[in-house]
Formats: sequence, C-alpha cells, structure tokens
Amino acid sequence: MRQFKAGMLCILSAVVLSACEKSEDSEAEQALKNVNVIDESNLNDIMLTASDPDEAVAYFQRTSSENPERLDLQRGLAKSLIRARRATEGAVVWSRVAQHEDATNEDRIAYADALIRNGEWKKAETTLDSIPPTVENFDRYRLEAMIADSNKEWKKADSFYATAVDLTTQPGNVLNNWGYSKLTRGKYAEAERLFSEAITYDPRLFTAKNNLVLARGAQKNYTLPLIRVTQSERAQLLHTMALAAVKQGDLDIGKTLLERAIETHPQHFEAAVRSLRKLDNG
Repeated sequence: MRQFKAGMLCILSAVVLSACEKSEDSEAEQALKNVNVIDESNLNDIMLTASDPDEAVAYFQRTSSENPERLDLQRGLAKSLIRARRATEGAVVWSRVAQHEDATNEDRIAYADALIRNGEWKKAETTLDSIPPTVENFDRYRLEAMIADSNKEWKKADSFYATAVDLTTQPGNVLNNWGYSKLTRGKYAEAERLFSEAITYDPRLFTAKNNLVLARGAQKNYTLPLIRVTQSERAQLLHTMALAAVKQGDLDIGKTLLERAIETHPQHFEAAVRSLRKLDNG
C-alpha cells in the first residue's frame, strides 16, 4: 500500500511539474509575443515616418501579404504609397481599408484624401458625405474646403478653410491653399495676406513664397517681399516676378527682372535665360 501511495505521489508530482513547465512556457511565449508586437509597432511607425517612402512601400507590401488579416498593415501600405507619390495605388488600398468592417471615419477621410490626389473629386465628395457631420477634425475640413473650391462654392470654401486653420497649430499649407483659391478668384490683396501668413508659420514653404510673388505681380507690385530666402530661391522668385510683369504687359520691367534673376542665381539659370531670349526675340 505504501508503495502504491508513493507511486501515486510521484505521478502527481510529475503531473504538477509538467503543468508548471507548460504554464511557464506559455507565459514565456506570450511575453515574447507581446515584445514582438511592441517591436513591430515601433518598426511600423519608423517605416511610416523616417524611412525612405519606397522602402516603406516594400516593407508594408511584404508584411501585409504575410498577414492579410491585419488592417493596420493595410493602413501602413496605403499611407506609404501616398508618401511615395503613388496616389493611384494608394487610393486602391485605401478603398479596401475603408470598406473593411473595422474601418474608422479617419480611414474614410484618408481615402477621400487619396481620391483627391488622384483627381477623383466627385468620388471624394461622396466619400466625405458618407461621414457623419459630427466628425469634425482638421483633415476633414481641409478636404471639404478643397472640394468646395473645385465646385466654385466660394462661401463654403472660405468657411471650411477658416475652420481648418483653427483646428491646427501648423496651418501653413492650408493657408497657402486658401490663398491660391483667392488668387484664382482675382482677389489678389486677400491672397497676398494669406500667403504672407502661411510663410510666418512655415518659412521653408517655397510654394507660398512663389504664390506671394504672383499675387503681388498681379497688382503690379514688382518688388520682392521681405521674407527669408536662399540665393537660389531669390533668383527663382525674380524669375516668377518677371513672368508676372510680362503677363501684365510691362515688358521692360520683365526684362530687367530676368536679368537680375540670371545674375542672382548661384548657377546657370537656364529657365530665366530661355525666358529672356524669348523676350528679346519678341
């Protein structure tokens, strides 16, 4: 009897030890899995921000094909395609994400953004209209403003632009878009003000600097604004101002500005040379 009890104790001990080992193995596997998820999440963020756009596309194409059920990887692929200026492919992937049962309103807004980049304005408008009006954020109003612009609904555009500006601490690009909208409507003074404001938020925004020169040129103001520029940028802005003067019929001023642009540029300024040659040849 004693031998039987001893045998049972040994068996029970072995079972307990086996269960403990399995439990410890399971916990260890889960811990490693959690660490891998954290590491992968960090890597995904790095690929979306610091990585070369084409490298990010390749990474998310590979990982999403290996894990087709992962919506976050599909989002990463869509974002990286947009970063790589592959809007057509990005719109296709965002379409899949937006139609997923776990898609969010932010996904649909990103899909609308991809459609606009791809020139599909009506489809983008329909996509935004499907989002409840209670969803109010910077990207939504920025896109709504651009769509209103494309429909020449100026009052709506101005209202959406103003709201978007209030919803971000970095409104440089949206102010530039708003200014360009005013420029196309012939409201040059208002456009000039908006471009100037955009530059105060982002002094590196060359598009806004160039647009500012166009707005001043349209008012026959052919002096460069007092903004921070590199020597190369200054030459390019003089070239833009010269073309604006020529368009206004002020040919002598245009010629002088072209000559200054050529002299200012630190290298050979082929575009300005061609413009001057055309002007000299009538």
